[in-house]
Amino acid sequence: MSARPLPACSRLPMHVDLPALQAALGAVDAEAWQAHFNSGYHEGEWSGVALISAADALLPLAPGLGAPCASAWWQTQSAWHELLGQFRTAVRSARLLRLGPGARIHEHCDPDLGRPDGDLRLHLPLQSAESVEFLLDGLNVPMRPGECWFLDLSRPHRVENPSASARIHLVLDCAPEPWLLALVEQGLVATPALQPGRAVRAFMEFRQRVELDAELADHLRASVESRDFIREAVRLGASLELHFAEAEVRAAMRQGREAWAEQWRVR
Repeated sequence: MSARPLPACSRLPMHVDLPALQAALGAVDAEAWQAHFNSGYHEGEWSGVALISAADALLPLAPGLGAPCASAWWQTQSAWHELLGQFRTAVRSARLLRLGPGARIHEHCDPDLGRPDGDLRLHLPLQSAESVEFLLDGLNVPMRPGECWFLDLSRPHRVENPSASARIHLVLDCAPEPWLLALVEQGLVATPALQPGRAVRAFMEFRQRVELDAELADHLRASVESRDFIREAVRLGASLELHFAEAEVRAAMRQGREAWAEQWRVR
């Protein structure tokens, strides 16, 4: 099982007592939330509370290689124990992560999760509006409160929260134990197909308009530097009420380079 490549995502077939967890979430002290250490990765509020951290982690929300150590604040609350108990000895870290209203996490990769012996990253949404998008390779992962998802976050990913409420997930890093890998495999059967997010759909329509509008295409060609081209594409899209980010343009450019290189590979 461990030799097989991991899927992009999988909705795990497991039960989560959402009402109990939401009640426990409501009991978290407002002062316990700490700003995320990756301050350059986001706009707006991105904060968290650690349940389990590595003993050698420099900050409670930061990764580490040491033994997992549980925080004291949740030890008397059965909801967290019942949930984490389902993962047996696999849990290496557990964090509540909150993305505030109107906030976004910029596209990035977590390459340490892509190693053959790397941890498995699981997301359990506890509070999330319908409009929130978690984009993995440009596709929206339709995570709903009460579900548990494996995500391969060594791939490009970002999050948009255009809603008026905070999005809160419990995020677990787990050892790739055989039973958990088997659960990931089992979950694939009922995992819904991912669809392009709002920004990707807008960018696809923008590209179609550029193909049909010679003046628009010529205007973009005038931007010689890649950075200028990307920014101008985003600006022009917004002027047409097609709202997408630099990430969509960069992804398309990356895919174009990969397609060009592929045609020259020896088969």
